[in-house]
Amino acid sequence: MFLLLFGQLPTVQQLEDFKQILCHFRSLPDNFVRDIIMTAPTSNMMNLLQRGVLTLYSYDASPDDLSVSNVLRQCIQLIAQFPLICVYGYRVYRHNDLGKALVIRNPKTDLSIAENILQMLRTDGKYTELEAQVLDVALVIHAEHGGGNNSTFTTHVVSSTGTDTYSAVTASLGSLKGPKHGGANIKVQQMFAAIKANVMDWENEDLIAQYLNDILDKKAFDHAGLIYGMGHAVYSLSDPRATILKKYAKLLSDEKGLQKEFRLYQTVERVAADLITSRRKVFKPVCANVDFYSGFVYSMLRIPEELFTPLFAISRISGWSSHRIEEIVSGGKIIRPAYKYVGHHRDYAPIEERQGIAYEDTIIKKRSEK
Repeated sequence: MFLLLFGQLPTVQQLEDFKQILCHFRSLPDNFVRDIIMTAPTSNMMNLLQRGVLTLYSYDASPDDLSVSNVLRQCIQLIAQFPLICVYGYRVYRHNDLGKALVIRNPKTDLSIAENILQMLRTDGKYTELEAQVLDVALVIHAEHGGGNNSTFTTHVVSSTGTDTYSAVTASLGSLKGPKHGGANIKVQQMFAAIKANVMDWENEDLIAQYLNDILDKKAFDHAGLIYGMGHAVYSLSDPRATILKKYAKLLSDEKGLQKEFRLYQTVERVAADLITSRRKVFKPVCANVDFYSGFVYSMLRIPEELFTPLFAISRISGWSSHRIEEIVSGGKIIRPAYKYVGHHRDYAPIEERQGIAYEDTIIKKRSEK
């Protein structure tokens, strides 16, 4: 996080100071939970995040100040506040919609972002050291992925207009909310639920391959013909983020006694890569992307699906912040896309001709009326 915002790794003292700054901002304005989160609860935490961020504009004494120091302050504040809005919003939703007890836990000053998410989310506030470590790793590898991804590009485009931080971040949240971007790991989880329900023997590769073929043939799951979590626009041999997360997924599955389920993921990853390569005649290797294992990890951490994409946002706000600061510092022109029409051209015809009326007769009639 410090590296993304400042472009260099911190010293021991700088890291300690940065932690203290984050801790200082790890709170919401007075009555914010009551007025914003509890008044209009929702099952969609991304929608809540958007509303919450826009509302925070009203609590900022200098919301439109685009000086680097002020924007940096706003970004660090949002980084600290995102987990609170998401977790509190989910707890209120569970209380109102599902009749569960309302438990609001305050963040603790001596805990990391990952540790605070787990202790605030769980009713008993307990978690293991490995659980906190795995969630921390997941947040780190999702924090940044270059300017080419949709939500980060959105940050650049909107920031280039000179708008405020809250508006820019809200636009990026809207991009990430889309199922083709931030919600991809949910699709992976839903796909694996279908695999588990339809493949009776998880150790039988032939049965797994048969069901995956049915998915590719649009006969199974959502009939889209896609094996979710496989393939990436840039990575081919491997997605380094998926490689790291897979290692921690293995450790967590051992702690949870879910080794059989982890082996199923490994088998699907291997078989799906071969099937996609052979059937689609792909001339480069196909690898699992970061979404393939992230949903499995979140499930093992007992994080509900409603928070899968918000977790992505909690992580990616660090990357968005660095790109927003970069856009402001560069002082470039507004980003304007250029379009080229590639449709069919039609010759212009007056409306009278299109209605079957002789154009000349219409002109004569109009002149006589004058």
